[in-house]
Amino acid sequence: MAKDVLCEVSNCTFWKNGNQCSAHEIYVVSNRGNQASTTEETDCKTFEPTK
Repeated sequence: MAKDVLCEVSNCTFWKNGNQCSAHEIYVVSNRGNQASTTEETDCKTFEPTK
């Protein structure tokens, strides 16, 4: 498991200073079924916009 998870999406609820992700779990899915060939074919389902 990754010790540090970095995120540059500053309008996410879990974004913290230094581009740190404070979510307890990260959920990433593929746009193309259960496999991806590139980063662009994936999405972070953990993202929640700040209010």
